[in-house]
Amino acid sequence: MRWMTITAVLTFALDQLTKIGVVHLLDLKSRGQIDVMPPYLTFRMAWNRGVNFGLGSSDSDGMRWVLIAVAVAISAWVVWWVRRGEMKRIGQVSAGLLLGGAIGNVVDRLVYGAVADFLNMSCCGINNPWSFNVADIAIFAGAIGLVILPVEKTASKTP
Repeated sequence: MRWMTITAVLTFALDQLTKIGVVHLLDLKSRGQIDVMPPYLTFRMAWNRGVNFGLGSSDSDGMRWVLIAVAVAISAWVVWWVRRGEMKRIGQVSAGLLLGGAIGNVVDRLVYGAVADFLNMSCCGINNPWSFNVADIAIFAGAIGLVILPVEKTASKTP
């Protein structure tokens, strides 16, 4: 549980600090776009009112609260799963990434009414129209880690 908590706190802090830095201090919310290393990295402001890539996007306040409730429910389930037994460190870190990212996006929905996305990356002639944030990266990495990595300790064999 310790590694999950540390990872979740660090992930949440990194997500919120990058959003404060880029969205507010660099004033991306007014500027709309900042070319950092085009086309590989551009800060492009997007307010995501849906799930990934804006799917299910809605301006209704009801959908915002549904998405908050879903994120909180999934986060609670992940905490329960980690607490129910011994989990390897990699499993706890994966769970912490997912939790920290989910909480970061929940805070955005509570504060802004939408998730602040700003990272945009394109390459090799492919123009990516979507933006994302540190929380999205953490959620994706954490979910992949929980699905494909061996996360639970195996029972010790006694002779």
